[in-house]
Amino acid sequence: MAPSGPGRPVPRLPSRGKSCARFELRPFSTCCSRNLILVRSDIPPSICGRPDPGRRTAQRVSLTGSERAGAAIAEIAGRNLKKVVLELGGSDPFIVLSSDDLDQTVDAAVAGRFENTGQACNAAKRFIVSADIYNDFLTKFTKKVLATAEGLAPLSSVTAAQRLAAQVDRAVTDGAVLVSEGERNGAFFPPGVLTNVATSSPSYKEELFGPVATVYKVDSEDEAVELANDTPFGLGSYVFTTDLAQAERVADKIDAGMVFVNVVGADGVELPFGGIKRSGFGREPRSFGIDEFVNKKLLRFG
Repeated sequence: MAPSGPGRPVPRLPSRGKSCARFELRPFSTCCSRNLILVRSDIPPSICGRPDPGRRTAQRVSLTGSERAGAAIAEIAGRNLKKVVLELGGSDPFIVLSSDDLDQTVDAAVAGRFENTGQACNAAKRFIVSADIYNDFLTKFTKKVLATAEGLAPLSSVTAAQRLAAQVDRAVTDGAVLVSEGERNGAFFPPGVLTNVATSSPSYKEELFGPVATVYKVDSEDEAVELANDTPFGLGSYVFTTDLAQAERVADKIDAGMVFVNVVGADGVELPFGGIKRSGFGREPRSFGIDEFVNKKLLRFG
């Protein structure tokens, strides 16, 4: 399946049936012979090369996958002037500035983090909490996170669990504090909460693709926005506050393709989905996705 990368560190996804095609890195034998590109093994490489009457070539490409795969696709497609839409990894911030029901906010935070065992590109991953409610939030949040261990599904592969373990261990070595219960067993990874993650640690900038949340304390709205934007990714984001004017102000400052205010799991097929920075570019689905690939041809008669 898709090769791993810092944006989406899962090297393979479980097969869901015969229609699930296998992916592999394969060299092109035409103009891109010195490059590798992710291709489906059941169709011929068709992104690269000039039009050939005897062979259909792709005119446009859409990829949901790792940052590494997206960069490879974009490089070759750009060299051959092919339109590309990329939906890659994310390290979405979940900002909590105020709450009139902290238990409900914590429930939303846990739900936003642990969808699909934390293996979602647009899952909340970094929790940025105002200092005046930080301690209460962290206590309640940690308790609920640890409680998710019962019934938690394993990660997509043993390799994915090993990669997450390496990221967490590196953060702890660099000064972070991990609260977790249980041991990693094969692809199973116990849920946990990281605090005091150093900005100098490589793990600070990476996407943690699994059931581990990082929590930060901030003293102001501006500090929350600065921390939220201090990431190479820009897919989704969440803002929780009782002040609607503040929500609009903060949402406007966040560098991301999507901002959800006081709600999680609110994306839908009727809404645009996509990001900026190293989370990719372009939008999907429905008319937004179609619009990325349609030829807006002008016909003007004199």
